[in-house]
Amino acid sequence: MTGKMKLVRTKEELRTLRRKWIFSGEKVAVVPTMGALHAGHLSLVEAAKKGADRVIVTIFVNPRQFNNPDDLDKYPRTEDDDAVKLAPYGIDALYVPTPDQIYPQGFATNVSVSGVTEELEGAHRPGHFDGVATVVSKLFLQSRADVAYFGEKDYQQLQVVTRLSEDLDIETEVVGCPTVREEDGLAMSSRNVLLSHSARAIAPAMYRAMQAAARGIRGGTPVDVALEEARAAILAAGYTDVEYIELRSATGLKPATDLSDPTRILSAAMLDGVRLIDNVAV
Repeated sequence: MTGKMKLVRTKEELRTLRRKWIFSGEKVAVVPTMGALHAGHLSLVEAAKKGADRVIVTIFVNPRQFNNPDDLDKYPRTEDDDAVKLAPYGIDALYVPTPDQIYPQGFATNVSVSGVTEELEGAHRPGHFDGVATVVSKLFLQSRADVAYFGEKDYQQLQVVTRLSEDLDIETEVVGCPTVREEDGLAMSSRNVLLSHSARAIAPAMYRAMQAAARGIRGGTPVDVALEEARAAILAAGYTDVEYIELRSATGLKPATDLSDPTRILSAAMLDGVRLIDNVAV
């Protein structure tokens, strides 16, 4: 640990820091993560540094948002490397709570957000967004941050946490930040390291197909035709399954058939046994 970054393990330690900042009238930002940090996460840290006086980054691999136990077991735990990556950014606290700080014995509360969770990711990962909403609610309340930064890469998640913060009157503003991509267009994700060399070369095909569909829809191609062409292109590139590829409203994720309101294409597909998701604005 270098510089002024303080490693915090308990909510009491975090609250002690937060109280000092409140008394000083400082604006506090939080960047919730599950670790295995990459440039996408670090772009959120940069945005937080620009938008607040104090920055907390959290690392907690949340068991409640994994519907597949194998995914939970495989998820990389890289706390030491993550701390090294964060050190140059001069954040104020790295909060790495132990499980009992989030889910103490007897914990019996579940936060569920309806309307934006039932379809897309929610249909394929039962219980996932309840786990996200519950842990994010805990982190917002423990940090009492003024603002929280999330990436648009997990677009449905961004909609969920925005909704819960507004609905529960949590005084944490949710800010979405653009997806950070590799040079070939693949959205940065902790899952990318699980791809074989050959699969990694194929992976950007999903983004290219979604971009082509967006161009087509903007140019007047019927939505169903553009999306079916994109699905076929993804499979032709070597993906084994396209779980969904849909046009949705940018706010609320309602099914969209035209561009009367801002929209996004969202997709999830399997490649080399790895599940990848992405989205593009239309």
